[in-house]
Amino acid sequence: MRSETLEHTTRILSDLVGFPTISADSNLEMIAYASELLSALGARLSMTLDDTGHKANLFATLGPEGDGGIVLSGHSDVVPVEGQDWASDPFAVREADGKLFGRGTCDMKGFIACTLAMAPHFAELDLKRPLHFAFTYDEEVGCFGARALVEELERAEIRPSVAIIGEPTMMRIIEGHKGCFEYTTEFRGLAGHASSPERGVNAVEYAVRYISRLMALAEELKTRAHKGNRFDPPWTTLQVGTIAGGAARNVIADHCSVEWEMRPVRNEDADFVKDSIRAFVEAELKPAMQAVFEGADIVTHVIGEVDGLEPVSESEARQIVSELTGLTEAEVVAFGTEAGLFQKAGISSVICGPGSIEQAHKADEFVSLEQLDECLGMLERLCRKVS
Repeated sequence: MRSETLEHTTRILSDLVGFPTISADSNLEMIAYASELLSALGARLSMTLDDTGHKANLFATLGPEGDGGIVLSGHSDVVPVEGQDWASDPFAVREADGKLFGRGTCDMKGFIACTLAMAPHFAELDLKRPLHFAFTYDEEVGCFGARALVEELERAEIRPSVAIIGEPTMMRIIEGHKGCFEYTTEFRGLAGHASSPERGVNAVEYAVRYISRLMALAEELKTRAHKGNRFDPPWTTLQVGTIAGGAARNVIADHCSVEWEMRPVRNEDADFVKDSIRAFVEAELKPAMQAVFEGADIVTHVIGEVDGLEPVSESEARQIVSELTGLTEAEVVAFGTEAGLFQKAGISSVICGPGSIEQAHKADEFVSLEQLDECLGMLERLCRKVS
């Protein structure tokens, strides 16, 4: 069955890559394609649109109603290709040397193609527990689709017990990763002539003081690392990505923005940073700014807060995927996924999928046929387990 299914997977992957589902654009055509394939097999479908109506999550179920289902999850969006030097059209799969090249082949349409190619085999079985397919939008820009999906499952009282997120891991089992919390902080001051700085509120200066406090917190986070932590580095990291503001060197800057992020090892660290910087703003920065200009302000916008996947001692998801792959070890990684959102919702979660993260987001992204075949093998063994 495998060689035939691998050919089917390759055809589906070619179709999926042909949908240019860059996060800034719509994914509706790809979701409609997957919906049609699964609907033809008798799957029960649920689609959730984002606020724009141009993007959607797909949640499809084969097998019995009820709790305890297994979720096969992947995100539909891909990163842009602008500025990258591709050897061929990034939205048309090119096969060479046992590899399939194209945007999203690795991250992570390869896994989605495997699940869709295996869906007819699952549909033929007398499934003993529900099998769910979850395809989301906007993972690359903040995991917004997965957040909406999890909320929808809670409202519908659908309670899967296991989620397998097929991000590229070279088919290794990943049981943990840090979170990713992203922010933009805006500083609104009062413009004026640089010869009289005391008459204005320099937004850039207050942004620098804010950044200095963030850097002090970054050093303090190093002391909060737990002994035996398997992450590298073992502490929550914090870094500033951009700072932009002002009009000219001889004008007091009335605006500035700072983009920053942290990658928490645990949620307590995120709370520590947010509480500390909020207290600094309210007790020191804003009073000083508003003493000169009442309308001055500091506002932080949440771009995305994606929970990490925390390793746990007892994990049904890890046990199942271990049985399916024959692997006994589980690892932690630096990159983030949607897995932490499923875990936070009470769904035992692991990450395991075809391809290498080293290929993701790069020009000439690829997944090997060998990796797709290995993923199909895992899903074949899942057929036997759920029936």
